[in-house]
Amino acid sequence: MRVGTQFTGTLNPGQTGRWFTFNWPQGWHVIWYFMPTTPQTGSPQIEWETEVERATATTVTYWLTVKNIGSTQMNFEGRYAVLN
Repeated sequence: MRVGTQFTGTLNPGQTGRWFTFNWPQGWHVIWYFMPTTPQTGSPQIEWETEVERATATTVTYWLTVKNIGSTQMNFEGRYAVLN
């Protein structure tokens, strides 16, 4: 398994951001997840959605929408895991 951080971001309370990452091999099984790096206790901070575009016969583009559902500005890492 391969794991890593593709990018970092910052969102204000209630703010939604959208990122994309391209040229991923179409044969890879990639899971995207997001980890807050700004501590906040007592409630969830983040939610996300992943959308997939088959850009070419051999590559994939991932569109990643991230929302800060916490009450303070939040920094986060956009992480991935390749499962095969």
